[in-house]
Amino acid sequence: MKTSFFTKTLSLLCAAFILTLCFLSCTRCSEPPKEPVSNSYKKKLISYREGRVLFDEYTRTNHEILMKYRNGEPDSRWYWFSLEDMEGYIKYVKENAKKQKLKNPGIRIYMGKYPVNHPKNKMAKPEYAGYQTIFLVPTSQKRKGDNAMARSASTEENTDVTSIESMNMTNLAPPPKTLSGTMP
Repeated sequence: MKTSFFTKTLSLLCAAFILTLCFLSCTRCSEPPKEPVSNSYKKKLISYREGRVLFDEYTRTNHEILMKYRNGEPDSRWYWFSLEDMEGYIKYVKENAKKQKLKNPGIRIYMGKYPVNHPKNKMAKPEYAGYQTIFLVPTSQKRKGDNAMARSASTEENTDVTSIESMNMTNLAPPPKTLSGTMP
């Protein structure tokens, strides 16, 4: 039995269509190329011992003053974000900075203090109302003639970006009852 020209052509087109679908489905399954990560952080690394010097100096000076102001009650000493939260927040800042065409995005870390009556759903642990905390604020390189991003806390290098949400809700250290010179 002879096959017609039309049947052969149709079979070839179907085979080409199926191969194309297979190829496209395989390429969609592969992960997109990852953005290269800078190793500039390596110049800024310090040893645990060097960190201990900073912690002990804070304990000897600033923390002692805070305890006097708080009638002998200590304040929080360290703060913790999961790597998952940090990576997600960094990705969120990068994506929004790119959409807004912001140059040299970064993150500024601010000190803060929860008011005693702070909303419980806005703290990782509501029992720490009244304690100091930190929060992260996106920044970008200052644009000439752009007053929309200007704030009193800006520097020559960068300024706060108020159009991208800040991040808080860190877990903070339960304050020790004695002035301790040890890091956890």
